[in-house]
Amino acid sequence: MPEQHHQRADIAPRSSRRELAERCRTVTEARWFALAVFAVILVNAGLLGVETYPGLVAEWHRWLRLAEHVCLAAFTAEILLRLAAHADRPRDFWKDPWNLFDLAVVLCAFLPVVRENATVLRLLRLARVLRTARFLPQLRIVLVAVARSLPGTLSFLLVGALLLYVYAMVGWVFFGRADPGHYGSIGRAVLTLFLLMTLDGIGDAVHGGLEVSRWSLLYYASYVLLASFVLVNVLIGVVLTSLEEAREMERDKPSEPAERDGPGEPREPAAEDRRLLLERITAARRALDDLERDLAPAPSAPPPPATDLHRSFS
Repeated sequence: MPEQHHQRADIAPRSSRRELAERCRTVTEARWFALAVFAVILVNAGLLGVETYPGLVAEWHRWLRLAEHVCLAAFTAEILLRLAAHADRPRDFWKDPWNLFDLAVVLCAFLPVVRENATVLRLLRLARVLRTARFLPQLRIVLVAVARSLPGTLSFLLVGALLLYVYAMVGWVFFGRADPGHYGSIGRAVLTLFLLMTLDGIGDAVHGGLEVSRWSLLYYASYVLLASFVLVNVLIGVVLTSLEEAREMERDKPSEPAERDGPGEPREPAAEDRRLLLERITAARRALDDLERDLAPAPSAPPPPATDLHRSFS
């Protein structure tokens, strides 16, 4: 009896947490809720743009402050609802990077150091605009692709930096005296070649180089071939590969999580709930066996043989 009472006491808070999570999950996964949060994000972005006009800020300062407080209250209520929607499985909340990002953006607005620094506060408010990726799947795919392409991009930057340095040194050797404005130092040469990577002004550079030496044509032709064609195409290939991988990840993402995310969807019970369920099933089976044993009729005596019946009548 004490064990059963203790199990009932443990089941009561679990059921209340599950009921709270289901109700909050119904709200957070509703379409109107997503549209409302998306609208608040757009309003917050619009307020940031309005604050760049000093005249409007001076005239509407009080209303702008009120609108900012309303947006912050809306974001706070949203993150609290998302936390409550994971009351029955809090670990899943911390596994989602978007939840961590939203929580960090909202909590930073309440820190004393951040509230006193207007520049940091504006940057954090600007970070809220990135939350639109939660509600726009295509934008989320692009952001995931950019994150996955970072290792390849770093390799590209290292190769590009090495190429720029080598060609900048060669340019300083050949054109440093004739064109000190573009090749007078290693820094100017790197800047010049970096701008030439986009093929902007390559014609003027080639004509200026031909006045110094005819070999400058080979210099610029090899640089354009390696920097503008090869390296840029490699970078595009890395980004496109990461974009395709991000699309596959989004496509392969299960539409229904293991646990129920909304009312009416099947949910796999957790380990503790599964154990309690098995114990209840075992207890129910024992009770049914006992009830069947009690209701079973008593075994009747076997009928006498036919010879005994004949003797008794005779």
